[in-house]
Amino acid sequence: MVDRQVVTVQIGRPPRSPFDVRARCHLDLPIVIDVPPILDDGTPFPTTHWLTCRLALLRVSRIESQGGVAAADRLIAEDPDISRSFAEAMSRYQTDRDRLIPSEWGGPRPSGGVGGSRGGVKCLHAHYADTASGNENPIGAAVAIQIEPLDCTVPCVIPTGDGAASNEAWTEPT
Repeated sequence: MVDRQVVTVQIGRPPRSPFDVRARCHLDLPIVIDVPPILDDGTPFPTTHWLTCRLALLRVSRIESQGGVAAADRLIAEDPDISRSFAEAMSRYQTDRDRLIPSEWGGPRPSGGVGGSRGGVKCLHAHYADTASGNENPIGAAVAIQIEPLDCTVPCVIPTGDGAASNEAWTEPT
């Protein structure tokens, strides 16, 4: 199956630029894609690691809907070690992303750390995607503990004659 077709089904729309698959599940479908900091139309895009896995998206969304972003911000405020590690992750993320911007680029640039945040947690999905990409991120690691394993028994997306489609047999593993 072609990754672009799979990701289109996973995120519900065509990607806005070329991407690289950064992490895959045990069924060989993308979990995280890497998106360029400047999209094809010139739009600055602060999120380098984009979560596409349906199961991860579902589970992280539940955490966010139950106050997970505020809880993560409290954790950062209350624990100096996590605060320091969080600041390092934000700085690393921004530096890594900014290195990808062509030196001749004169247009608007993305800013902030994970998910474009300039302080605090903006999106648990982006923090988990950073961790799933192999990076040190205390918030993403805390989310990973809550949502993994990503142990689907059937793929969420399947091939069709002309591309890919949602798999009607897919359900969240329990």
